[in-house]
Amino acid sequence: MTAEVLLNGPRIPQHVAIIMDGNGRWAKQRGLPRLAGHRAGTENIRSIVKACSSSGVRYLTLYAFSTENWHRPSAEVEGLMRILSEFVDRETTALHEEGVKIRHLGSLVGVSEALGRKITAALELTRNNKGLTLAIAFNYGGRSDLVDAVRALLVEGIKPDALTEQLLADHLSTRGIPDPDLVVRTSGESRLSNFLIWETAYSEYWTTALFWPDFGPDQLLQAIKDYGRRERRFGKVTEKS
Repeated sequence: MTAEVLLNGPRIPQHVAIIMDGNGRWAKQRGLPRLAGHRAGTENIRSIVKACSSSGVRYLTLYAFSTENWHRPSAEVEGLMRILSEFVDRETTALHEEGVKIRHLGSLVGVSEALGRKITAALELTRNNKGLTLAIAFNYGGRSDLVDAVRALLVEGIKPDALTEQLLADHLSTRGIPDPDLVVRTSGESRLSNFLIWETAYSEYWTTALFWPDFGPDQLLQAIKDYGRRERRFGKVTEKS
């Protein structure tokens, strides 16, 4: 299966969001430490980015680290921060050369100054790129993002009658990014885990038992192909129905 085949077939989602799950279990199956699974999980991101770009997807959002992940053992959290720092060092230039625009969803509060500077530099370097938008949900939680948006609206003095869905959406981390058309979750789990809980109200879902390190372009393109067969009604009734 190739991206070119898909481009001539079913419709392509504009925005794909992926919950990258199962790194720790992937490592455990192989008798490796959990961090080995997290490190392996970063190695297929570039191939997924390329597959999205070549198939016509315009936005890709990856759930990398949730606000709840801080409660994991400190050694694992510190290791995840190192892995992210290495990823930024290793991939930013290449992504920039491919025209990818990097977005950060979430907060940098609690993140080390060194890593915060690296993330900010990557955002600045790629901010004017016109290719795929790669949004990394790092230190992100859907509920906390909604709370932050409401706080900002209160500070601005927005009156209750003036509040609209669009106004709230304009204060979320995802402002300017269309809602996900397709949400993919690896490792066989079927829950959102506090990921884009506002934005995914009418998203299509696709799950696979594969752990994230084993998820590649072929699986992504299968998800896109399956998405193309679905009928999205957004609460309405169609003539076909």
